[in-house]
Amino acid sequence: MDFWERLENLLAPNEIVIDRPKGSLHPEHPAIVYPLDYGFLKGISGGDGNDLDIWLGSMPEKRLVAVICTADSLKNDTEVKLLIGCTVEEIDIVDRFHNRGNYMSGIIIRRGDI
Repeated sequence: MDFWERLENLLAPNEIVIDRPKGSLHPEHPAIVYPLDYGFLKGISGGDGNDLDIWLGSMPEKRLVAVICTADSLKNDTEVKLLIGCTVEEIDIVDRFHNRGNYMSGIIIRRGDI
């Protein structure tokens, strides 16, 4: 089983919860607006010890298309976030979102067929 298949197997049986819908404000930093639906995969832990974060795009098929690895010097942590059902344009939006400030940087790893 390869990396993407393993992630798909984690994704398939677990519930996607969107707690920050597109257009909503960050709860601690109200100047930050979420450009896509943002949430988590319930029951799977991420790098910060909480549930695994996800970005949910507009494609009807909710397929894993990429991951973004982030480093945050303000929170002093790193994370991997799943991009699910995102178009090429939405992947670029997520990339810009995580690379616009002074404290966080991210790198996108796209699935081979995206």
